[in-house]
Amino acid sequence: MQTALRTSLPETELASRANFAPHTRVVREERPLQASGLPLSIRGLRKSFGDNEVLRGIDLHIPAGQFVAIVGKSGCGKSTLLRLIAGLDKIDAGSIGFGQDIQPEDIRVMFQEPRLLPWARVLANVEVGLGRDRASKDAHDRAEKALIEVGLADKRDQWPSVLSGGQKQRVALGRALVSRPRVLAFDEPLGALDALTRISMQRLLERVWRDQGFTAILVTHDVSEAVALADRVLVIDEGRIAHDVTVNAARPRQRGSAELAALEGSILSHLLSADDRT
Repeated sequence: MQTALRTSLPETELASRANFAPHTRVVREERPLQASGLPLSIRGLRKSFGDNEVLRGIDLHIPAGQFVAIVGKSGCGKSTLLRLIAGLDKIDAGSIGFGQDIQPEDIRVMFQEPRLLPWARVLANVEVGLGRDRASKDAHDRAEKALIEVGLADKRDQWPSVLSGGQKQRVALGRALVSRPRVLAFDEPLGALDALTRISMQRLLERVWRDQGFTAILVTHDVSEAVALADRVLVIDEGRIAHDVTVNAARPRQRGSAELAALEGSILSHLLSADDRT
């Protein structure tokens, strides 16, 4: 029986021990401008809720600074995997390692709902992301810098109630970025936005990832979003990684291009074939 743990083994050892997902195509990867992210290695990861086994043995290695998207039908386990990586749920069996000891501020999560404090102004909401450093002398300066990064410096003194949906998500992103995380997990953060706002937010996510170099893990139902943003797309089916595609398109990505359309079609075919089996 495997032991549930979160480990800090060296990246090289973790990578050699991890079994990679099937169907991986090895091609060149475009790295962020500044690599400050953490590597991530997962071995034999399992998670159940009662009699429902959601994850059935995930083996995966993500290099530092890579942008990974996770797609799959509802209930396949993608959000559960994200929560285990972020430490929000307890592992039943297997291991998750980051190559070194980590601090709480090294990993941050951005959810579909902004989850802003309605009684706090925008700047104070961003400061919440500093955690134990919120009382530091430079807390205001760091929060203001994060607001500049997400394009909301002029909203610092506004209440959340007067912001649009896209602006609220920008505040949530600023809150996630303010501690300079090394792994940033996105749990369908753009799912409730209109189409144009969603595209604008996708571009913002890509820009801050390139600027800061964190390891990004995005859970999404939108396959076109996955291929537009990610270096790599994982398809989860019945609690396992069924398909692993490296997106080799140059950045900035040309939306609607034949290259991205072909990748999207390939991923959709796997998702649809999974539906046909159920």
